[in-house]
Amino acid sequence: MISSTNSRGLQTSRSPGRDALQPGQVSQLIIADVEEGTETLVFQSERLVESPNWTPDGRWLVVNSEGKLCKILADGSGDLEPIDIGDVQGVNNDHVLSPDGERVYFSALGHLYCVSLAGGDVRRVSNVHAAEERYSYWLHGISPDEQTLAYVSVEPEGNEPRARRNIATIPAAGGPDNQVTEGVNDYDGPEYSRDGKWIYYNSEEAATVKGHAQIFRMRPDGTERRQLTFDARVNWFPHFTPDGREFVYISYPPGTISHPADMDVELRILPADGGEPRTVVKLFGGQSTMNCNSWAPDGKRFAFFAYPSTM
Repeated sequence: MISSTNSRGLQTSRSPGRDALQPGQVSQLIIADVEEGTETLVFQSERLVESPNWTPDGRWLVVNSEGKLCKILADGSGDLEPIDIGDVQGVNNDHVLSPDGERVYFSALGHLYCVSLAGGDVRRVSNVHAAEERYSYWLHGISPDEQTLAYVSVEPEGNEPRARRNIATIPAAGGPDNQVTEGVNDYDGPEYSRDGKWIYYNSEEAATVKGHAQIFRMRPDGTERRQLTFDARVNWFPHFTPDGREFVYISYPPGTISHPADMDVELRILPADGGEPRTVVKLFGGQSTMNCNSWAPDGKRFAFFAYPSTM
């Protein structure tokens, strides 16, 4: 999709993302109540703040901003509080919480790390690959027993540094990489079902035109693949409700390539076994809106970021 500007003068379809907001643009942290059909603004910043995770006790939202990991009270009564991650830099918008909410697993400069929510005890989970391999880790999922992380392995092919994007797993305590898919592919967003029996993800494996990602699921060993969305829109990042019955995902307009920032997108909900999706939120966002799971423990609400212009 070619970049353009919207009626507010913002450049649209910034891809593969961005590291700062545009003039007049803000980060808005919003809580959507699915049952009530309401949206509540709880925090706004002129800094780029991204990708909320809701802690299981309902108290905190974990986010990233300007290469750092932070938390903020979920009711919006405080400001961003940094989480001490030592000398680790370059935190991106791919982070997940342990099932008990005590630890944060996150991606930074191509590696995976773990730190307690209180901070100060960061450790690297990912392996060191030879520099010529240019192998990167993009975290997205954690198994219900906290034994395994699901991530996107990123490798080059020819002149394309990110041509090989596959789903892989690694023990949360550290250990060997396990490639679930192989080849020059466009897989992303792996998240475990709440019972751990499936990995849900988005890919272009059924696409007839470039960029037409849909939502799929498969067993953790890569078998029994099944497509779950079947529309002209471009669908990314499935995130399960706490009871595992449904998932929310980001839906881009037809013709979108990848998951750019600064687009008119929809957040849709679909039953875990497929069916008819329903749109619950329309917003200006995309990349960083909801890269990882952000459901509240009550299963009635989820958090997301919008990036509108205030001009």
